[in-house]
Amino acid sequence: MPRGNERGMDIARNIGLIEWLKSELLSSVSKIFTLLTNGIKGTQEALIDYIANIILVSYLLGKRLGIHYGEIDERIGEKIRLGILDEHDIEIEYGDLSALSEYLKQTRE
Repeated sequence: MPRGNERGMDIARNIGLIEWLKSELLSSVSKIFTLLTNGIKGTQEALIDYIANIILVSYLLGKRLGIHYGEIDERIGEKIRLGILDEHDIEIEYGDLSALSEYLKQTRE
C-alpha cells in the first residue's frame, strides 16, 4: 500500500492522465468537425482514425474514473435496446441501432 508522498504522487499522476485523456478526446472531436467542415471527400481513413481514438480514449477515461470496461459495454447495450424500443429516429429511418446491436452480438460470440 502506498504511503504518504507515494500516494500523493499516484493521485497527481492519475489526475494528469485524466486531463491528458480529456484533451485527447476533445482533440479528436475537433478534428472530426474540421474534416466535416472541409468536406469528407478523401478523408475516410482520417475519420476512422479519429472515431476509433474517441472510442479508445473514452474507455481509458472511464477506467481512470473507476468504471470497468464491461460496465461501459453494458450501458451501450442498454442505450441501443432503449433506442430500438423507443423507436428513435435513427432506428426508424435507417435501422442503425438494430444493425449495431447485431454487429456487437456477432463480434462477441
